[in-house]
Amino acid sequence: MNDKNAGAAPTMDNQKSETPNGEERFDELLDRLRKLVGKLESGNLTLEDSLRCFEEGIVLCKRGTTILDGAEKRVDVLLARTGGGTETAPLDPTGDDRP
Repeated sequence: MNDKNAGAAPTMDNQKSETPNGEERFDELLDRLRKLVGKLESGNLTLEDSLRCFEEGIVLCKRGTTILDGAEKRVDVLLARTGGGTETAPLDPTGDDRP
């Protein structure tokens, strides 16, 4: 049997966890991304396997961004319904949110 992926680094596509409406859960996606980063940082992958992991990581990042954008829109809608004004402010990159 000649499998062109034999010996290749296993991908995590078969480990998807979805919500009842078919959407992928953000925390599961983030966990998969962290595992990929760990594999890449280990330095034990071939160049081809590293590229596959990197490629998969890019796809996961895009999915995560889509999920976060959707969550942000839902929050905006909820705030608008309650009459709460929405105001955006730049995030402090140092993590110090104190005034």
